Amino acid sequence: MQTFSVTEEFAQQRLDVFLSEHLSQSRTHIQKLIKSGAIFVNNKSCKPNTRLEIGDVVRVEAVEVEETIQEGAGAIPVLDILFEDDDLIVINKPAGLLVHPVNEFQHTPTLIDALLAHNPSIAGVGENPIRPGIVHRLDRDVSGVMVVAKTQASYLALKSQFMGRTIGKEYLALVYGTLPRDQGDITFKIARSKEDGRMVAKPESQEGKESHTEYEVLKRFINETYVRVILHTGRTHQIRVHFLALHHPLVGDELYKSRMKKIRPLKLDRVFLHSNKLRLHLLNGEERTFESPLPPELQFLLDTLR
Repeated sequence: MQTFSVTEEFAQQRLDVFLSEHLSQSRTHIQKLIKSGAIFVNNKSCKPNTRLEIGDVVRVEAVEVEETIQEGAGAIPVLDILFEDDDLIVINKPAGLLVHPVNEFQHTPTLIDALLAHNPSIAGVGENPIRPGIVHRLDRDVSGVMVVAKTQASYLALKSQFMGRTIGKEYLALVYGTLPRDQGDITFKIARSKEDGRMVAKPESQEGKESHTEYEVLKRFINETYVRVILHTGRTHQIRVHFLALHHPLVGDELYKSRMKKIRPLKLDRVFLHSNKLRLHLLNGEERTFESPLPPELQFLLDTLR
């Protein structure tokens, strides 16, 4: 059995979103657990959309969690391949797809399952058998361009490019509020909170990992701002944490959010964050840029804004 106490930062968060982050499971699995009666709030049965209050105690019955997750296996997703050669494969990852399993109970198909179905030889690439070929990741609810190594030589070459920050990473994001400048740099350090495990922004005077996010405003709406984002470092949840630190959280982000005065949250079942460009060098030295258009659900939301 596991229990979680709801603190101020999670007040009014949906129960399924709260547990999805705390248990590292998909919202679909969490919703099945709740409906099966394996989860309680203050010792009472609940619904996936139950809004949590400060001080609530969420209880998860371990046996039911394990059994339900094991029953949640589905079809292996089909890869959307943007480019492939003998050394690497570039894919367009959809939102909602985990890159690799998060624990021993994870039986939901992941990107790794799709990659191994496409090319079983990837299984021996890299340093960790749980995530073969993976040199970088996108969050589950983030879509867009990803590169995966198919050989050990490619893995080491791509890893070197990421560590040397010679790979170009560009994103599209929609944030709440009006950014005061058309262009800007965010350089807050990033560290993991000891209280809830989330990543948090820190001033340069405090401990944390150096982080640099650059942005350019593409379009302004009444209550939102559409931006192009360039990552100069690759910290966990960097874009989401940095814009929250500016008090302009990303639309659809249920983990890194804040209450915006006089702004009603938009309905979106994912984070409005898309990796639209990735620039890298192939093993033959050729520089290539791979692009992915904005997914239909994000483009539709943009088209409805004033």
